[in-house]
Amino acid sequence: MTKTLVAFFSASGTTAQVARELSSAIGADLYQIEPEVPYTRADLNWNNRESRSSLEMGDETARPAIVGAPNTSSYDTVFVGFPIWWYVEPRIVDTFLEASDLKGAVVVPFATSGGSGIGQATSRIRSLLPESQVKEGGLLNGRPSSVKIAAWAKGVLK
Repeated sequence: MTKTLVAFFSASGTTAQVARELSSAIGADLYQIEPEVPYTRADLNWNNRESRSSLEMGDETARPAIVGAPNTSSYDTVFVGFPIWWYVEPRIVDTFLEASDLKGAVVVPFATSGGSGIGQATSRIRSLLPESQVKEGGLLNGRPSSVKIAAWAKGVLK
């Protein structure tokens, strides 16, 4: 019997909604990646080159601290959700991935975006998790139904 986790970071609530739907649709555990220092609206202003998110995304080595982390070693499959920032996953997701024991696990990225695709997120995650099987990620925008989300998850795990 496989054990599945849906882990997600959500800045505005959009990714959280999709993650909850996915978790419910596939019968997976749910974990929210929470920043130790919450992001403010000013932190998320991508038009300001000095905003927290802009500075983090400009630094490949940035790893914002997170609150706790689940024991991921018992999971066979981990779906990882996030909003797209600068065509990739936010650095806080990298913090989670690097702090997790995902050796041998199937990892499936999924993202939400206001206007871009999943970009280079999947390949970046593959480089962070060389001992995991990272599947091609998917963009889940527009409030997809539970049926659509379940079908996507099933298809990606084939």
